Amino acid sequence: MNESFGARLRARLDACGPLCVGIDPSPDLLDAWGLDDSPSGLERFSRTVVETVAEVAAVVKPQSAFFERWGSRGVAVLERAIADLREAGTLVLLDVKRGDIASTMTAYAEAYLDRGSPLAADAVTLSPYLGFGSLTGAIASAVANDAGVFVLARTSNPESAELQRLVAGQVIAGAAAANAGATPFGPVGLVMGATLTEVEHPLTELNGPILVPGVGAQGATPADVARLFTPVRHAVLPSVSRAVLADPKRLRGRVLRYRDECVAHLTPEAAGRR
Repeated sequence: MNESFGARLRARLDACGPLCVGIDPSPDLLDAWGLDDSPSGLERFSRTVVETVAEVAAVVKPQSAFFERWGSRGVAVLERAIADLREAGTLVLLDVKRGDIASTMTAYAEAYLDRGSPLAADAVTLSPYLGFGSLTGAIASAVANDAGVFVLARTSNPESAELQRLVAGQVIAGAAAANAGATPFGPVGLVMGATLTEVEHPLTELNGPILVPGVGAQGATPADVARLFTPVRHAVLPSVSRAVLADPKRLRGRVLRYRDECVAHLTPEAAGRR
């Protein structure tokens, strides 16, 4: 039997510390690196990030949109990045934020979660705004493929607040139900922003991981994450992108600094790990 996503994630967090590093090759970042905004620039950027962070970050999160904008050439670069990360033993969380119903959701799941797909990741991000039930096929696919999903619940972008406050409780309840009885984590995680002022719904029954973007460029720190998610800090995965990607010469050092801060604040017993 293959090891579940939850078990692989727990092992990776324990080995590397709780940090997710994004791969966001935006035109601005390519320019900052002195690279052309082209598929070749995209490939150089992505390969550098993969080679630099694969062994020190628990999870790496490519943002699919920055690859897709180059069509098949960009998707080929994404496929290579996913393959290289998985070969290195790094968990890949593909940021696609897909959400649809019935056969369309099943097709998305086949693209990103089926073991035989060239885009197969360890987990993907999903949008629940066609109803949490619309994610049933993707969750079933995740379970069948020992993969995971992270569902948008309360994200860090301010324009989402009004809508997400209305439905976050339903999303959290749906995730908890899907994770019932699983150890050490179920396959359904949440996406909750590090810049929230409070967590309005209890998370202790979630039994799943929590991806927390907003660290770094958006202003939040690992200490902020620890205060915000104190009851479930063992399950939190802070995510940082622009703050570490801005300068290729400082990439590894910045990743290590954020990783060590996350270890110190979220897993105090492991604060001395290097």
